[in-house]
Amino acid sequence: MPDLILHHYPMSPFAEKARLMLGFKGLAWKSVFIPNVMPKPDVVALTGGYRRTPLLQIGADIYCDTALIATVLEHLQPAPVLFPEHLKGVTRIVAQWADSTLFWAAMGHTLSPKGAAAMFGSQPPEVGQAFAADRSAMRNGMTSLRAGDAASAYRSYLRRLAHMLHEQPFLFGDAPCIADFAAYHPLWFTRVVNPAMASILDATPGVLAWMDRMAALGHGQLAKFTSTEAIAVAAAAEPAPLADEAFQDDHGIPLGSRVTVAAESFGPETTEGSLLASTRTHYTLERHDDRVGRVHVHFPRIGYVLKAVRA
Repeated sequence: MPDLILHHYPMSPFAEKARLMLGFKGLAWKSVFIPNVMPKPDVVALTGGYRRTPLLQIGADIYCDTALIATVLEHLQPAPVLFPEHLKGVTRIVAQWADSTLFWAAMGHTLSPKGAAAMFGSQPPEVGQAFAADRSAMRNGMTSLRAGDAASAYRSYLRRLAHMLHEQPFLFGDAPCIADFAAYHPLWFTRVVNPAMASILDATPGVLAWMDRMAALGHGQLAKFTSTEAIAVAAAAEPAPLADEAFQDDHGIPLGSRVTVAAESFGPETTEGSLLASTRTHYTLERHDDRVGRVHVHFPRIGYVLKAVRA
């Protein structure tokens, strides 16, 4: 098993999703704490621009977005399964809904003016201001739910999760799957990171009991690691050979072209490199950096925009 290096910070909800998946798989991993706001020079050295949290590093391969990280972990450690064979389609669809629609309702409530005051009230004003400015830049014109609308939607979604959990311990049966991890992390942010806003969960005790079961999965075996050490690992490694997967050309961009990849919405920063792979599920870019040498940066296809760099 290669060394797994997770770049994250403690209060990141998507990082909690990744940490819990590592625990579910019983994997050992190295923990690199990164800043929760820009600048993030070590992250950018590895990714070339992408700055969302978390990242999974394996040598000189950098995997962006927890949707792709989940697939990588499933390949490395097939059991227990994140994607049950007979439920692959529906669990992925629920996970995508949870990572987007549910997530933004939860954030709209938990980081409402009341929530932000509770979360940052005991810290110097510049801490909350820096966080707000950073996330505003990442939203890049996204329409945000008003606090009241977010709370209303959040309550509805919690009731729907409660219905799914009726007479079963996890969303799709007796064991957790990718949908559980995706639905759990925004609720974790409310309950654990900003508990002043957690009373919204009280109306769905079945959801709270499910959250306790999810938390009990733990985070696996982690060891502290530094960004400097992670950079050195990448610089000393060669990217892994690419799998032999069919090229899916939906953009008229040949392999080897100079391209950029960026998230469709939240987090507009681009990564530029040479297009090595464009499969039905992911993109792979090769890039070079003075600090890390040659790296492969991988993105899921869904949720990301591929563009050719015009000469």
